[in-house]
Amino acid sequence: MALEIHMSDPMCLIENFNEQLKVNQEALEILSAITQPVVVVAIVGLYRTGKSYLMNKLAGKNKGFSVASTVQSHTKGIWIWCVPHPNWPNHTLVLLDTEGLGDVEKADNKNDIQIFALALLLSSTFVYNTVNKIDQGAIDLLHNVTELTDLLKARNSPDLDRVEDPADSASFFPDLVWTLRDFCLGLEIDGQLVTPDEYLENSLRPKQGSDQRVQNFNLPRLCIQKFFPKKKCFIFDLPAHQKKLAQLETLPDDELEPEFVQQVTEFCSYIFSHSMTKTLPGGIMVNGSRLKNLVLTYVNAISSGDLPCIENAVLALAQRENSAAVQKAIAHYDQQMGQKVQLPMETLQELLDLHRTSEREAIEVFMKNSFKDVDQSFQKELETLLDAKQNDICKRNSEASSDHCSALLKDIFGPLEEAVKQGIYFKPGGHNLFIQKTEELKAKYYQEPRKGIEAEEVLQKYLKSKESVSHAILQTDQALTEKEKQKKEAQVKAEAAENEQMMQERERLHQEQVRQMEIAQQNWLAEQQKMQEQQMQEQAAQLSTTFQAQNRSLLSELQHAQRTVNNDDPCVLL
Repeated sequence: MALEIHMSDPMCLIENFNEQLKVNQEALEILSAITQPVVVVAIVGLYRTGKSYLMNKLAGKNKGFSVASTVQSHTKGIWIWCVPHPNWPNHTLVLLDTEGLGDVEKADNKNDIQIFALALLLSSTFVYNTVNKIDQGAIDLLHNVTELTDLLKARNSPDLDRVEDPADSASFFPDLVWTLRDFCLGLEIDGQLVTPDEYLENSLRPKQGSDQRVQNFNLPRLCIQKFFPKKKCFIFDLPAHQKKLAQLETLPDDELEPEFVQQVTEFCSYIFSHSMTKTLPGGIMVNGSRLKNLVLTYVNAISSGDLPCIENAVLALAQRENSAAVQKAIAHYDQQMGQKVQLPMETLQELLDLHRTSEREAIEVFMKNSFKDVDQSFQKELETLLDAKQNDICKRNSEASSDHCSALLKDIFGPLEEAVKQGIYFKPGGHNLFIQKTEELKAKYYQEPRKGIEAEEVLQKYLKSKESVSHAILQTDQALTEKEKQKKEAQVKAEAAENEQMMQERERLHQEQVRQMEIAQQNWLAEQQKMQEQQMQEQAAQLSTTFQAQNRSLLSELQHAQRTVNNDDPCVLL
């Protein structure tokens, strides 16, 4: 939403000290804060003609701009009062009250022309305040516009007799509202009643003829007609009795002349409803910031002795506005990237996508705040700056990724490096253990998130830097492994020899055992044989004894039988 400025009182915008113009920085700051379109109403006229009173009424106040009651000019320089527009929401009404022209205390009218020119250049509605009637003096005073044709350089050597598109003049100059104060004449021309507007048109109508006197008469009128195609006239009766005019700003409406009160009301109503937004050639709408730049451009030109040129003013305004638009766009880009980007980004594409989004928004900001970038030089400047921003953010992303990965590697591989320093891996098989541990730590490193685009390159550089360590561990491993191999081979040989000796001893013992077993067997067999022999002998002896016993028994039986026979048959006994 556009910022609405509330000024409780007017303040000096352009100071006029010793006929030298100086801009009031405090007033410029107020203008800079106005983002709304501005309707600028400036009033110019002779001093002590009631200009400030009308401006106070436009502000909706009785007091504000200084209303003097003496013959001395009261307002110095140009004063400003910014108030909300009473009819148009989101617009600011900027009232400019100027120092009275024709101050007898000034050395010449050069300063008057500067004040007149500034009011003309800055306003969208130009109120020309005169007294009593439209006379030649008032027209000649406004004829300062013709003297300003070269000063303003709105046209290059304008030919007043050449017909031009009125829209061209309207694009450079404000609408003219001519106010006639203390009007006491009858609005009648050739016996016919006329309106104030018809009275104004008649007063500005050129005469027929070509002699020098007619040309002199027509020149200021042609200039006014040329530069002010849209004109309006208001007449004001005397506000009150002459004795009360000194307290005009404190008088309530019921103490003022009713006709005057009605005329002021109609004047204010017209200004509120018909005064347009300040617009520059090309349809460029002016806000407070742009009005501030116009003030600076015109005052600086006048103060440096240069002639304020409308085209140059627009060009200077375009330079300032477009430069500011570039800065706003860059600030928006920086803000968006600062909010969205957290370095390092995981991928370059992710970063470039955010850059393109912020870049597109920045260009939109520039397009919204720029104007008359005809050759697109400022847009190209913005694109160059955005390209530089892209290169810078990519570089910083790369550096952030590199730094983060280096710190991550130091944290992950630190224990391994400490183990290497302690010689844990300088042993047979140590290289394989070192490689295995390195692979484990690499896997842990890969699992860490948001390492950025330099993750692999930083890892490979780190591993390459540790190749000498790995080679030293490998050499030590190989040397110790060879010694271990030789030792084992010697041990195997010794064990083999010992085993051979043991086998031989076993064989010898076996053979001895066999021999002993054979001897034992032989002895056993011999013993068995001896025992068998003894048994046989014993059996034989036993059998012999048994036989002998049997023989003796048989012999006995035989002898017994013989005796029996003998006893029975003596022949048998023979």
